[in-house]
Amino acid sequence: MTSTTVVLARHGRTAWHHPTRYTGRSDVPLDEVGVAQAARLAQWAAGQDFAALACSHLVRARQTAAAVEGLTPLVDPRLRELDFGIAEGHTLAELRATDEAMVARFEADPVAGRFPGGEPPDEAAARGLAALTELAAAYPGQRVLAIAHSTLIRLVVCTVLGVPLPEYRRRLPALDPAATVTLRFPGPVGLLSYNVSR
Repeated sequence: MTSTTVVLARHGRTAWHHPTRYTGRSDVPLDEVGVAQAARLAQWAAGQDFAALACSHLVRARQTAAAVEGLTPLVDPRLRELDFGIAEGHTLAELRATDEAMVARFEADPVAGRFPGGEPPDEAAARGLAALTELAAAYPGQRVLAIAHSTLIRLVVCTVLGVPLPEYRRRLPALDPAATVTLRFPGPVGLLSYNVSR
């Protein structure tokens, strides 16, 4: 069976990521550091012979994708970040100061204990994986690049590897801005690399 290599890249940094604020559905643009990170990612991508480029509809992902020359981004809302509900715009420390029990539930199990008003992580993982599966199927035997978001990418990786979603924060504790994760499609989907800085 012909395999497709899907390189997932997290978008560059925004003002809400330093310090870390839950950004989710919030449409926050790249900051100066993020713009430079997107440029470095684009420079790397220029030599990778990508057949297609996809990205989430959120501005930070679209800005990161726009730095890549020679490919018109396919905007797919299914690649958007997990919606964090009432946590949007807040740091974990701020949330803990207002409702310590809520944060404790989230830290113990971010699926069952997701923040009020937030999107179910299993639904986010399913939509993200569906988008990537369709993208890979459209470009058999080729390499494609998709610009998405930290939590969504980690949820997708856990799903394809069979890691229980409540473990995503412990098993995949970090994904740096503009870093890449490489997957091989179709299923069983293989993980070729994780959190590679470009």
